[in-house]
Amino acid sequence: MLKKDAMKFDKLIKEPLEDINDDDHQSGNIDTPLRDDAFEMSNDEKIVRIEKDVKHILETLGMDLTDDSLKGTAKRVAKMFVNELFAGLHPDNKPSASTFDNKYKYGEMLVEKNITLYSTCEHHLLPIIGKAHVAYISNGTVVGLSKMNRLVDYFAKRPQVQERLTIQVVKALQEVLNTQDVACVIDAKHLCVNARGIRDIESSTVTAEFGGAFKKAEVRKEFLGYLNLDTTF
Repeated sequence: MLKKDAMKFDKLIKEPLEDINDDDHQSGNIDTPLRDDAFEMSNDEKIVRIEKDVKHILETLGMDLTDDSLKGTAKRVAKMFVNELFAGLHPDNKPSASTFDNKYKYGEMLVEKNITLYSTCEHHLLPIIGKAHVAYISNGTVVGLSKMNRLVDYFAKRPQVQERLTIQVVKALQEVLNTQDVACVIDAKHLCVNARGIRDIESSTVTAEFGGAFKKAEVRKEFLGYLNLDTTF
């Protein structure tokens, strides 16, 4: 973790912490806004339609699509949208999360930190790049470590806002693990801020969602403290 990131979380845990009252956080609809007919077309049909739309955009901008460099651009973009960047929109792509009995009786916090995050801002369709840090306290069930990474990736692969992404990761793990004791912190750069508009290349956005035991100040402080550990090997 970069030194400035460690300082950011160090500041968080040094500030006075209070328990979070459930009434203080009234989240709205956390589902990604989708039309009822979102999945009536096949992926191949979507690619064909998007390819035509991208061609129209490029032609409107004055690009010569007969140029060798641009001939396949529209199709490449269409395939990238459907099969990669926005693959997380389709529920069929949600990773299965196998759970196991906590046979070791491990009763402390488990933290998966520095999960690489690539998403897309739904306001400008520009990249969001950062790290997610996820933790839970088992109530008798554990999940494979890679499944936390895969869940973050699944919810990131769609047009997103960071606040919703953070909540979606927590809610999904709460459902998988059958416990409210799940937390997620995301620290990310938004190119809609860094590369356009104000063009502030240094700023990043931090969001957090704390469930169950993580609403308690001392548990939250422990979690944030782990994020300061130097994990450069």
